[in-house]
Amino acid sequence: MPTPMRDLLDEVSRDHFPYPPATLEQLEAFERRMGWTLDPDLRAFYLHCNGAELIKPLPDCPYRMLPLSEIIRARVAIRGRDEDSRGPASLYAICDVQDGNYVLIDVSRQAHGRYPIIDGDHETWPNLEYCRQFAGSFSEFLEGALRARAPGYWLRG
Repeated sequence: MPTPMRDLLDEVSRDHFPYPPATLEQLEAFERRMGWTLDPDLRAFYLHCNGAELIKPLPDCPYRMLPLSEIIRARVAIRGRDEDSRGPASLYAICDVQDGNYVLIDVSRQAHGRYPIIDGDHETWPNLEYCRQFAGSFSEFLEGALRARAPGYWLRG
């Protein structure tokens, strides 16, 4: 059974390195600027903390949850340009895995009101056969990251 988002957020506050929460005004400005809305998991996360360093603080953290001001298209984060040849426009980097890879959301689709989570592997990007979905929601990814306590848990067999 999945851990409730409230419990995951409490764990982030207790055992990790959260940034101060975003305000409702910051969330609304972000959504206007991006042209898409945060799903319930992401909204809860950003109202709780506007980014976080998980497991260890920088420079050694394996997951840096990006603040709203740093969320950008995956093709810009991974390939440096906002061009169609650099990847789909609907994928956004939300977490820096600190090795050139990112955790991405696909804002072009939802399941059960949640954006799917995609592996943003810089070596195979933008080939989505290799950059595959590994979680159905942000809360599923967050729970996996907190339990594994190491980068790349979704790549293990």
